[in-house]
Amino acid sequence: MSPKQPGRLYPPRPPADSPVQQARKALADDLRELLKRSGSSGAELARHAGWDVSKTSKILTLVTSPSVDDIRAWCAFCGAPDRADDLIQKMLNVSSAYVEWRRRERAGLRSVQESYVPLWERTERFRIYETSVIPGVLQTEGYVAAMLRTVIAFKKLRNDLPEAVAARLKRQHVMRSGARTFIVLIEEAALRVGFGGSAVMREQLARLSAVTEWPNVLLGIIPFTADRTGRLWVPKSFWIYDTERVITELLTAEVTITQRSEIEIYESAFNTLAELAVYGGEARAILQAASKYYS
Repeated sequence: MSPKQPGRLYPPRPPADSPVQQARKALADDLRELLKRSGSSGAELARHAGWDVSKTSKILTLVTSPSVDDIRAWCAFCGAPDRADDLIQKMLNVSSAYVEWRRRERAGLRSVQESYVPLWERTERFRIYETSVIPGVLQTEGYVAAMLRTVIAFKKLRNDLPEAVAARLKRQHVMRSGARTFIVLIEEAALRVGFGGSAVMREQLARLSAVTEWPNVLLGIIPFTADRTGRLWVPKSFWIYDTERVITELLTAEVTITQRSEIEIYESAFNTLAELAVYGGEARAILQAASKYYS
């Protein structure tokens, strides 16, 4: 086992296409741009900061991760001390945002479901975009059970299905209380991804039809036929919690985004997607058509 490198905040050598590595590269690009705008060289930065000349290159090529002090020194030298806090937050996000599911799921899916309760209870406005499944907050018991059973089998997790289902359904009280606002956008394709068989899907689609009339929920369906010309195409589902954070899930991990500049990008994407969606009677017509698919 190689010795741990002092000050390293990132996982060692993640895959090149992983969110961690992409975020590290984005931070390095920001630092490179600051240095370029200052008109100075990496060697000059190193002399000013009092570190080895190779350290600048190692930071920019992702060999070494910068510390908080490194970033402050870098920004000060480049005449941009006001950028330090933003870049430090970006660095900290890299180290904390990428959470391996295997570690969280080891204790069973019930604990995963319950871990979201504090965040849900302090959030007043939820903005949800789902590409391929019904959002958990709107799922019926049958749909929840079928979906979590699939996850347990695929990932070979400890089987705590009844407890996990109960924990997920219990979280829905946050929506049913009426004290919070939910804006939910679902791709029409998600209505055709079946869990639990035809009867379960018909029940789930009937639930969604009813939800279109709930006062604290705005449910939009993005039709297959929506014209996306000149529109942003978003490949991953994501949830926005107030203006505090964005969470998106991968097959093996969950990524949490708390940097305001990045959250604003997701908010802009959500607004664009909302313009593509249909609501009310038009949404119910799509739901009814999907229900016939399961007849």
